[in-house]
Amino acid sequence: MGWDALAQWGDDATRIGPLSGGVANDVWSVRVRGGLAVARLGARSDADLSWETALLAHLDREGLAVPVPIPAADGRLFVDGLVVMTYVEGGPPSTPADWRRVAATLRDLHRLTRGWPQRPGWRSSADLLHADTGTRIDLGAMPADGVARCRAAWARLAGRETCVVHGDPNPRNIRVTADRVALIDWDESHVDVPDLDLVLPGNAAGFDDAALDVAAQASAAWQAAVCWDDDYSIRQLSQVRPI
Repeated sequence: MGWDALAQWGDDATRIGPLSGGVANDVWSVRVRGGLAVARLGARSDADLSWETALLAHLDREGLAVPVPIPAADGRLFVDGLVVMTYVEGGPPSTPADWRRVAATLRDLHRLTRGWPQRPGWRSSADLLHADTGTRIDLGAMPADGVARCRAAWARLAGRETCVVHGDPNPRNIRVTADRVALIDWDESHVDVPDLDLVLPGNAAGFDDAALDVAAQASAAWQAAVCWDDDYSIRQLSQVRPI
């Protein structure tokens, strides 16, 4: 059905203009029921989208600032791969104080999702110590030495408590205002060790040197694996120390 599915949100639902939204989706600003919203069209499964929309609804109920799924006219939260969500105001973090607020918000996310089930089809860093694939990750496509280095970095996190991680808390996915920090673009969210979310500019999460090294190595390994093999992933892998 593609973008024709937008009609499920009402006869007046219209696309306004394209937005940046990652590599896996077509994202547009839209007008729905007289208000500005964001619509994302992709190829994720119904099970995947059910997981994501349930997560966002839960976080909204708990007071975290996130895009909230807007139901279609029949109550569905997604239709043929299309999700419509509230538009989130704000700008990217720009000061050390902003980034400390981001770290606190990410820790709220982690606290609110302990014991959350894994996103369908995804693997955690601990899973990938033995598995080779999971959603966008295919370790078989990476050089064997790179896989070994990534797994060594992830092994240092093994056994820790898990929760939902945002998965991509870069400035484009953060909206800061005077009174709150919002996280948008949950396409990479899944269940993993929270440290992977907390490698932030200026060590805003306040890790000691040893903990920061563990988190930074594991995070670089994850970014290398999930993006392999573009220039960014190659740079990330270069940061993962040889065994």
